[in-house]
Amino acid sequence: MKRLFTLSLFLACSAAPLLAEVVPGKFDMPSVRDASTLETRVIEEWHPWEKDATVRQKLVEITVCEWWPGQKVRMPVTLLAPATGAPCRNVLVGNTGMVMKAAAPSGAMLRLLKQNGVGLVLIGMTTIDAMEPLGKLDVGMKEHFLKSKDARFTPAWIWGLSDMRALTAAIAEKEVFQPTKVLATGGSKRGVATAAAGIADERFTAILPVVAPIIDSPGGPYVEGLTPKEITDENIRFLADLAAGKDIGAPASAIEPLVARDKIRAAERITVEEARGAGWTAAEMKAASTLAWEVCRTTNYLPALKARGVEIFYNQGSNDNVSPGLRELGRRFPSLPIYVVPGGQHGGAKTAGFLKQVGSLPEVDENLFAFAQHHFFNTRSLPATPKVTQHWDSAAHKLEVTVTFPEKMDSATNDLWWTTNRHADYTFAMEYDVWQSTPLRRTGPATFAGEAVLPSAPGAVDFVTVHQHVENGSTLTFSSPLLRMETR
Repeated sequence: MKRLFTLSLFLACSAAPLLAEVVPGKFDMPSVRDASTLETRVIEEWHPWEKDATVRQKLVEITVCEWWPGQKVRMPVTLLAPATGAPCRNVLVGNTGMVMKAAAPSGAMLRLLKQNGVGLVLIGMTTIDAMEPLGKLDVGMKEHFLKSKDARFTPAWIWGLSDMRALTAAIAEKEVFQPTKVLATGGSKRGVATAAAGIADERFTAILPVVAPIIDSPGGPYVEGLTPKEITDENIRFLADLAAGKDIGAPASAIEPLVARDKIRAAERITVEEARGAGWTAAEMKAASTLAWEVCRTTNYLPALKARGVEIFYNQGSNDNVSPGLRELGRRFPSLPIYVVPGGQHGGAKTAGFLKQVGSLPEVDENLFAFAQHHFFNTRSLPATPKVTQHWDSAAHKLEVTVTFPEKMDSATNDLWWTTNRHADYTFAMEYDVWQSTPLRRTGPATFAGEAVLPSAPGAVDFVTVHQHVENGSTLTFSSPLLRMETR
């Protein structure tokens, strides 16, 4: 069986040099679900968790895949479940660091485990350059992508596969895990894994990605050197203005972490020069910049996910260049369940001025608990995304907004947030755009209204409405799509 696993994963690779164009990464699902190929090494057998004896845990290391001949990728997996009782029917798959040490859950995950008996499956994963073998895995990945033009040799593919293989490892523990519902969650690269697993693997029944790309590529084109010149020039000016001490909404200490972040991203990607050297055409480079992330682009699979009954709830930051395209998302998919955090940023160094990091917000952690209560136990509803109508009063410089829900909504809070003349996606300046808010007032059943009065007429106003819904002991914070009103 192990030989079959290797062959099935690399059948496409054997013919890869003959490919005439870039192709999206694919998953061989029978191999993904084959527990005999995990090559499981038990590091810690099932035992009471030292922090709470009502919880048991196990730590193993598994083979996620043999990414290319001779190069296996192995990752640690922490399994947690109630110390006694029937096998877990509800399972939450998440992520942790690559350290060969059992993970300690906290927040919503720990509450779900202790209060509701939800089994936890946490796989250690990180950026490719920090994965074993250090200094070789990311280099080999890029070499195989350049040679084969197969997007299975990208971070998104291996991250998504890691969540799926972690679930396979859990299901192999039949006395502890017999899932009927599986919810995946994670932030950033782990949000990429969440989406990819939910799209490809029918064992997953719900996904809650955090600060992860939905519709556009994270952080810019996958092929370094294809970023539009106007974006590159704007970022150069931004860093120069910071160095000159200009007040542009970010601290001078942001220069180093912003530059370092771009270098880390580039380390996982291929360059225009490398692609040209491998004989790629300009069209193939453009295609690769999209197809590298195809496995996690949820919007391309919504009909199939709906047919499967997969439930989706994204938590995104309005000022996060890892999850760009939110306005396009609002135009094309206005009913997608989402919480857009106004002014919310990606994780990163506090010295960069990232003071509203979405993944660490208490309401985002509470959203996981509330969404799980809905999905696993049906003890609360999942409010529909509100419909928004807007009007610009040019004489009063006022944006008037009306929010309508399809059913009666008793929201605890309802607010209108806005910002004017936003900087473009992928610019550093966009990550520091300032948002303002005002409460919405109830004007009727399931209807709210409010207005943003501006000192002058801007070229455009971006806005989002945010709502909190309390039900059966949990609070779900959600929003309208991110929308834009052109005022000129």
